Amino acid sequence: MKLLRLGDQGSAVAEVRAALTYLGFLPATPRQSGEQGVAPPPGAHPEDSTGAEPPAAVALAAPATADGAHSPVAGPAGGAGDAPAALPDRFDRDLDNALRAFQQSRGLSVDGILGPDTARALEEARHNLGDRLLYFSAAHPFVGDDVAALQERLFNMGFDIGRTDGIFGPRTESAVCDFQRNRGLDPDGRCGPRTLRELKRLRRTVTGGRPDVLRESVRLLARGTSLLGVVVALDPGHGGDDLGIVSGGLCERDLMADLATRLTTRLLDSGLESHLIHGPDESLSEEERAARANELEADLLISLHTEGSTSPHAQGVSAYYYGNARGSSAVGERFAQLVQREIVSRTDMLDCRTHPKVWDLLRRTRMPTVRLDLGYLTNEHDARALGSTDFRAAVAEAVLAATQRLFLPPEMDAPTGQLHVPRLAGRA
Repeated sequence: MKLLRLGDQGSAVAEVRAALTYLGFLPATPRQSGEQGVAPPPGAHPEDSTGAEPPAAVALAAPATADGAHSPVAGPAGGAGDAPAALPDRFDRDLDNALRAFQQSRGLSVDGILGPDTARALEEARHNLGDRLLYFSAAHPFVGDDVAALQERLFNMGFDIGRTDGIFGPRTESAVCDFQRNRGLDPDGRCGPRTLRELKRLRRTVTGGRPDVLRESVRLLARGTSLLGVVVALDPGHGGDDLGIVSGGLCERDLMADLATRLTTRLLDSGLESHLIHGPDESLSEEERAARANELEADLLISLHTEGSTSPHAQGVSAYYYGNARGSSAVGERFAQLVQREIVSRTDMLDCRTHPKVWDLLRRTRMPTVRLDLGYLTNEHDARALGSTDFRAAVAEAVLAATQRLFLPPEMDAPTGQLHVPRLAGRA
């Protein structure tokens, strides 16, 4: 799809404006609220409606007719210097601010650009619980805010849905079946009118703490402290013709491929199983990478990247895990914190901390997943470090130490930066 940003014009911009107005990120003008064909505001249909038809979809990339004619949706008047509300198809400053606010609320990169991730999030946001029958479909799983709302309700009542990712998968189906059995319903795993009515009658029953953290912590401790047999999937950022960030003679694709090779060797030497989820000549989407990691049934997935910026002053290392306002991956968050602290303690990189995101690679993997951004190739200090084999070796040691600490109970944990995982005899 074509990226949309500040200054663009066209019917697709008008559709984005209508979507953000519907979601409440832009004020509705009198003309909008009375015009036919405009989706109603968020409060216009109840969250748990069971008989009404779902609201009209807001298409985000609808093709124009042969003569380019579209019935534009009027948007609010722009800020100072903008033309009055006669140009709803103009990507003005008001729309830019609204899109950034939406991106921030959804755990996306806040860049004011309508790309594939933001377009997908806008589409998912229009679904409210009760708009459609929900059930598990392996080929085409239901994805949207209605699924996330269902997961959140089941989670608050103590049912194990894994994490609130807005994807109706096998664990969500199992939780729906458990709920239906508890309420005397046919446990078919389908969330229809009867199940919705029972959900509406009940209130939150779990208060305080995070049961998902407890469940995942118990699963980790059950494995024991040994790393033997732990499967780690590695995703070197980019590949094939996709070079990633290129600056000062350094290429993200090649640097991360080298780091992935070093890390694979170090993990294998310490008794872990390590697999690259794609070769150096492959360029895969995040969804394809997640699918390969799931096929491996890995215990952890680590995605390796660098960053770039128009400002030469941007620098530092950061770690990302799955999370949004509804919930997060508890073990993913813990692992991201451990890796981040280990890297910062073993190098002189600036600490840009850990952050929750809903990128597809983090969201669609069934195992705890961490994406590492290991510095800015556009920054002189970071580029010098990334070009050093000593730095990449230190990062490999830091990742291994963090992996070991993840499986240690609190009483056996070591201080940050001091744990050394030995090589197994015969593997060095």
